[in-house]
Amino acid sequence: MNSFELQIQRATAALRNLFIADALAMPVHWYYNIRDIEKAFPGGVKQLEAAPQFHPSSIMSLHSTTSGGRRYGGSAKPQAEIVGDVILKGRRQYWGQANVHYHQGMKAGENTLNAQCMRVLMRTLAAQSDHYDPRSFLADYIQFMTAEPPLHNDTYAESYHRGFFANLQQGLPCEKCAALTHDTPSIGGLVSIAALVLAQRLREVPLQRVLSDARVHLALTHPDAGLARICDAYVQLIDSLLFNEDTGAIAGIIAETAKRSVGLDLPALIGKNRDDREVIGQLFSSACYIDGAWPGILYLLYKYQNQPEAALLANTNLGGDNVHRGAVLGVLLGLIHAHTIEHWYKALVEHDQIEREINQLLG
Repeated sequence: MNSFELQIQRATAALRNLFIADALAMPVHWYYNIRDIEKAFPGGVKQLEAAPQFHPSSIMSLHSTTSGGRRYGGSAKPQAEIVGDVILKGRRQYWGQANVHYHQGMKAGENTLNAQCMRVLMRTLAAQSDHYDPRSFLADYIQFMTAEPPLHNDTYAESYHRGFFANLQQGLPCEKCAALTHDTPSIGGLVSIAALVLAQRLREVPLQRVLSDARVHLALTHPDAGLARICDAYVQLIDSLLFNEDTGAIAGIIAETAKRSVGLDLPALIGKNRDDREVIGQLFSSACYIDGAWPGILYLLYKYQNQPEAALLANTNLGGDNVHRGAVLGVLLGLIHAHTIEHWYKALVEHDQIEREINQLLG
């Protein structure tokens, strides 16, 4: 196998593993009590599962259906609710009930909304011969999100989706619709970045241009300077792993990324032999916020770098924002091993369509 063939194999595994990690974590997404995961799935999640009907940590009923963020006071119904009228058509009734699962009704192996939006970007890039045009992406994103009937089976849309469409409804140009909320610096913003980086770098687009395009893409929905800095680190890590020629250098690449991006000494942390639940959930938040999610990803990647299946199971059973944390982790594990966890990948509900889109993106 020559170097380019290996790079294609790495990129393919990276993208496949993103969808695996997303679907694997979906049933216990935003479970913040580990005991609740054990109660729902004795021994923890071990395979692709459907979303349970009851979600013990769900606060979806507190989230705004008219904008990003939480719901605050006021009883008058706006002219058009974002959830139900503009996006997530037919799903509004689930938002007013306690303990409804964020992904209620989703079957084992289905992918959540942000992974579906990654597919939108993949299709856009493939149609544009991998040239990144933000307006083309936004047109495809808006069409996908507002389709009736919906083109996905998810019930929940993160704050950034709701904020974006609230601004669009108010007449803002689409490239100015990114909303600022308390959770703008969120790991969910990095889910689709890998498609852009892999497609462009495999076609020898200079890294500095890719870094710039990734920041432009991120700012369409997640305009935050701190998150953009982590995005730079993620892009550079993808690039290093994609083109790495020394398997013995992997640990050093991950450790250097952690030190440079967040000042984290991973070898020292691993040397303390702490339980994963002490690291993610206590030392680092398991929530969506990037200041906890990014070091948590790097910790899992470093610890389980030679055990991709164990890594994704560990991430899943740590709860919190395990779906989006897992998407990024899955990409990086795929780049390290150039290997897909086939029994999970082939069990994805939209496996055939995803495989076709990956092939179209990577040529």
